[in-house]
Amino acid sequence: MALILCLETATTNCSVGIARDGKLLTLKEDNSKNYSHAEKLHVFINEALSEAGISAEDLDAIAVSKGPGSYTGLRIGVSSAKGLCYSLDIPLISVPTLDLLAHKLKGEQGIFISMLDARRMEVYSAIYDAKFNQLRDTEAQILEETSFTPYLESSRVHFIGNGVAKFENICNHPNAVFHKEQYPSAKEMAEIAELKHQKSDTEDVAYFEPYYLKDFIAG
Repeated sequence: MALILCLETATTNCSVGIARDGKLLTLKEDNSKNYSHAEKLHVFINEALSEAGISAEDLDAIAVSKGPGSYTGLRIGVSSAKGLCYSLDIPLISVPTLDLLAHKLKGEQGIFISMLDARRMEVYSAIYDAKFNQLRDTEAQILEETSFTPYLESSRVHFIGNGVAKFENICNHPNAVFHKEQYPSAKEMAEIAELKHQKSDTEDVAYFEPYYLKDFIAG
């Protein structure tokens, strides 16, 4: 059982949560169109700690979204998480960003496909069953009409994330369900981070880097 600070910065959603024993105590979020992480992240951390009635020294671990996602957003989130872990001498837990999206579908049946916008007709995607077992590795893929056809032919398929609208425009399959403009959040991180903490599934703070999936290209 643990008190964990959860940070999600992989998209435009700057999200901070504090969880005790896998249950969310407080959540601070801002999903404005422009990235606000540099201005808001540490403010949200302090506000979340205050609302939870705890200090940073009470924390047992820091959990952070590892990617894929925005290069700058991930750098800010991971750098902040590592700095806190160093100063507090507590473990770092990483959570795949697409896992967080899939967990928003908890209670649904079928196959879950998380999608994050990667510009043009490309998305970062991962595929899960209803128990959140990953069925296919995370990929950066160009969307086509036939993308995911084997899954659509065999089951109801839930597509979730800010990349979903692209696929909805070219997919007319009756088994497709689209959950548009959904963003990863620290809210879904609480339970995942607790399970990882119980298993001592942590990162080497000195060497951990975000999972960018693609090289950074300026502009």
